Amino acid sequence: MATTGNVSTREQILHMIKKQGALSANDIAAQLQVTNIAIRKHLVHLENERLIRAELVRQSMGRPANLYSLTEKGEGLFPRNYSDITLDFLNDIREMSGEGMVDKLFKQREDRLAGQYEERVIGPTLQERVRQLAELQEEKGYMAEWKQEKAEGHYVLTEYNCPIRDIAMNYKTACSCELSLFRRVLNADVQQLECKAKGDGKCVYAIKENKKV
Repeated sequence: MATTGNVSTREQILHMIKKQGALSANDIAAQLQVTNIAIRKHLVHLENERLIRAELVRQSMGRPANLYSLTEKGEGLFPRNYSDITLDFLNDIREMSGEGMVDKLFKQREDRLAGQYEERVIGPTLQERVRQLAELQEEKGYMAEWKQEKAEGHYVLTEYNCPIRDIAMNYKTACSCELSLFRRVLNADVQQLECKAKGDGKCVYAIKENKKV
């Protein structure tokens, strides 16, 4: 399976590493159902382009294996909706008017998005609303997926890309407002388990029904 639709093997490899984290050549070859030799050729080209990096990792059994992960340049291939100028503007506003003004801007953004999201996230059940939110985030470039954890009694929303990561790394209010937004539109108890802006590989949210008073 060299390609899926119009997606090249190269693109599939980058998307797999983005979603699953560091992978070996054997892992990639097995999932794409192509030979190790073919995959290694792609990996060499991606390394030469500085889109991925290899790290030799010792395993509990067998010889050490190279695990491939995205470089900062590779991360840059995925959608980011905010340019550097946005961060420059926020820095200027903070310098001129203080941190409080920046917080107000993020809160205003949250209120605006809440109005937009509430037109789309309208399911009668929490499961339906989580699905609708994941679809909306996917459209916005977050590479979002959701699943139900029946044993734990909650849903999990995972975002493998963060278009506002560069902003959130400098302004933590961006993440807190995103969390508040999800709680509002889902009308649910939402907790953030992982965050790309804090150094994790993805953003992960645990979602469950609000406790009844």
